[in-house]
Amino acid sequence: MKHIFTLGIEEEYQIIDPETRELRSHVSKIIEGGQAILKERIKSEMHQAVIEMETGICMTAREAGEEIKFLRKNLLQIAAAQGLAIGAAGTHPFSHWYDQDITENPRYAEIVNEMRDVARSNLIFGLHVHVGIPDRTEGLRLMNVVRYFLPHIYALSTNSPFWVGRNTGFKSYRSKVFDKFPRTGIPPYFGSVGEYDNFIDLLIKTNSIDNAKKIWWDVRLHPVYPTLEFRMCDIPMRLEETICIAALCQAVTAKVRKLHLNNLDFRGYRRALIAENKWRAARYGTEAMMIDFGQEKERPFNELIIELLEFIDDVVDELDCRKEVNYVHQILTDGTGADRQLSAFDKRNDLKDVVDLIISETAKGL
Repeated sequence: MKHIFTLGIEEEYQIIDPETRELRSHVSKIIEGGQAILKERIKSEMHQAVIEMETGICMTAREAGEEIKFLRKNLLQIAAAQGLAIGAAGTHPFSHWYDQDITENPRYAEIVNEMRDVARSNLIFGLHVHVGIPDRTEGLRLMNVVRYFLPHIYALSTNSPFWVGRNTGFKSYRSKVFDKFPRTGIPPYFGSVGEYDNFIDLLIKTNSIDNAKKIWWDVRLHPVYPTLEFRMCDIPMRLEETICIAALCQAVTAKVRKLHLNNLDFRGYRRALIAENKWRAARYGTEAMMIDFGQEKERPFNELIIELLEFIDDVVDELDCRKEVNYVHQILTDGTGADRQLSAFDKRNDLKDVVDLIISETAKGL
């Protein structure tokens, strides 16, 4: 099974001035300094204060973890040589988006020209997890089902409580910023690949999009790679959190595939209902009362995530990711990145302390 459900991970990091703790539009210098070691693994994003790192194709969560560790360690060293720091959080606690430069690239210029301040203000940092799929037909069937679990996994990643100097009251404000983009959030249900392709073709025909990469749902069939791409998560602070979330994405996909092979399925729910749980995850993180739609009642997140671990229990050993998945218990004990950011702020009401925590935890365990 592990050879079907391969893993690839993309993380978007903040480039930070270690003295002012503000974001710095300095991505070109870091890429120049890092390409000799990291080659195509290091990439720019739309804002010059963002740097993206991506793994190759990994067979297990453990292998992906080793690669992320290598990438983070080298990125921190490259940034330090430039007098800069690197942070992993879904938003910067106080830097303003309008102070940051846009990367010179025709694709980014087109997006900014089309969406103006919606694009310019999209200064957020995410975690994307690619899980290999057998084929597009099965991939779409998997996408329809795994939608249900997106809020549960997303809650574990919440790491963006602050935005332009304000405590937003959300554990993940990043998702609220990204909601301003079109074609985001929980994807709709599609009955077949033909129906899905007709939907994409209609958007292209009507000049809504020029290619399927402008579908930014929380999970999508990747338009180029043979993967299901999970896109809903904030970038977590700690390496172990990233790998835990990637392992959960892999295991949920493998479990649903196993059900299909046994002529079983997981009950489907409307997009609007799943979105109710996503909103609760964004607002409250792991402290949320989430909806159990089977029982039609609210239940504590902790109970539902333990049930999710039980649901995937028969595939985690096949995938060799039991240790990585079980890090969920540590997240429940320590809190998510958002919880730790808020705790750091409460001590002195100083957002610079929060940035220091982000920088410190990004380097934790390297």
